Amino acid sequence: MKLGICVPHYGRPIETDRLLAVARRAEARGLDSLWVTDHVIVPQDAPLIYRDEMLDPLAVLPWLAGVTERIALGTSVVILPYRTPIPVAKLLASVDVLSGGRLIVGVGIGWLEAEFAALGVPFRERVSRSEEAIELMKALWTQTRPALETRRHRLHGLAASPLTLQKPRPPIWVGGGSEGALRRAARLADGWQATGSTVETFREGAEAVRRFWREAGREGEPALSLRIPVFVDGVHRPAVDLAFLRGRPTVGGSVDRVIETLRAYQAAGCAHLAAELSYSVYPAILETIDVLAREVRPALARDGAPGTAA
Repeated sequence: MKLGICVPHYGRPIETDRLLAVARRAEARGLDSLWVTDHVIVPQDAPLIYRDEMLDPLAVLPWLAGVTERIALGTSVVILPYRTPIPVAKLLASVDVLSGGRLIVGVGIGWLEAEFAALGVPFRERVSRSEEAIELMKALWTQTRPALETRRHRLHGLAASPLTLQKPRPPIWVGGGSEGALRRAARLADGWQATGSTVETFREGAEAVRRFWREAGREGEPALSLRIPVFVDGVHRPAVDLAFLRGRPTVGGSVDRVIETLRAYQAAGCAHLAAELSYSVYPAILETIDVLAREVRPALARDGAPGTAA
């Protein structure tokens, strides 16, 4: 199982020097990935860690590309209907080029209806807009002269650049736990990213994605990944109100207990885990990175990694 962390670019006072320390510590310790998260404008009464002090993920990504060298960079997830897709496709292609081909594109349709209203995007169109965006990204990342018509966009006689450095393109992972999301992952993307799932829920979702993948006539296997908060006893110290978790599953306990739980996710098919550490204070985040790299990652590597990872 590959191990990465979510960059804490939300829910606390913005301190770029500390964000830089987190990114560089994760890379120096040999972790596999850094992940950014997407919200744009959140209702005041929404109990979400993303409500306050949130940097835009599409600004953080190119910054991360410039301050790291090896570690993969991912979106967990970018909400496709929030923005017009062609500039987003160009930005992400540029990040892939500037990072040396390190991008993983996690995408979602969104769920916070008040945020859609504030952005002037019809909530009922989030599925069609997201699927259209995926289609456009695939074309714009692989064709210098794309010829494509979608419901809202017509591309003819145009030059697209840059193409992505990864060939044929960066992997696209669909986030979400609904049947629609699982089918979308199997039909349009390269994999699935679950969020805050129990082991059993993850196993059921992974089996469904594989089944829908085969039904769609796809070759190979889908990438299966998970984003989940991780708390290590004796290390975690809260930076925010843990009520923001809203009862969602977490991985926590002693180091041995964390390893045991992650082994269960690995056995369920998870090949890449994004550890959400943003609920902890900065010193605890750095220490948790050290524990993940020194103790957890080697233990999981000894067990092997079922499934497919990017």
